[in-house]
Amino acid sequence: MKPKKNPNADIGRNSGLYFMIGLTSILFVTWQSFEVKTYEKESKVLEIAQVTDDLKEDVPITEIVKTTPPPPPPSAPDVIEIVEDVEDVEETVIESTESSQEIYIEDAISVDDVEVGEVEEEEVVPFAVIEHVPVFPGCENLQTEEERKVCFSKKIQEHIIKNFKYPPTALEMRISGKVYVQFVIDSQGRVRNIEKRGPDRLLEKEAARIIAGLPTVKPGIQRGKPVKVKYAIPINFVLQ
Repeated sequence: MKPKKNPNADIGRNSGLYFMIGLTSILFVTWQSFEVKTYEKESKVLEIAQVTDDLKEDVPITEIVKTTPPPPPPSAPDVIEIVEDVEDVEETVIESTESSQEIYIEDAISVDDVEVGEVEEEEVVPFAVIEHVPVFPGCENLQTEEERKVCFSKKIQEHIIKNFKYPPTALEMRISGKVYVQFVIDSQGRVRNIEKRGPDRLLEKEAARIIAGLPTVKPGIQRGKPVKVKYAIPINFVLQ
């Protein structure tokens, strides 16, 4: 028995081929759309200003205030009378206070009678060359000057170690270094004129605080009288 349909009329015979052709075409179009380059077109902005020739504005009508003119100045009299001065004005005579060669000054002071006092400046002697060094509390019983010098330096170092506090801010910032401190022990045995020089102001401030806390000492003696003594010491701030 023969089939009723014509084999040439089978529409599903080439469906796979048509599907591949369509898929290939879609992919090609998609690929070409990605490859297309577009450029922005320059846009021109035109600024239009509207200018009107006739400007009409309603001006309010104000009232005109009429002021009276000022009176004319008085006219000069026809006859001018001359009035004589009735009161006598006494003139004050100011005598000169300057002296001349004709005036004799009594009780003149002679130049020899004038005493000129000399103002002696207090001497500042370095610690290394002072005749009698300042005596720190606890060093009074020592006999020689060399022993007192060593004791003075030792007591200052002990004072620094005892009162030393590392500044918290400098500790957090990892700041370290050596601060050179120079100060003066005056004729009363007190610390004065503290000068410091170091890597940071925080360390300098702490060094000055330590030195300012030194106790009062027996002042240094030079040529039989108390004098100022200059002393210098380095303070080393080390991070451990």
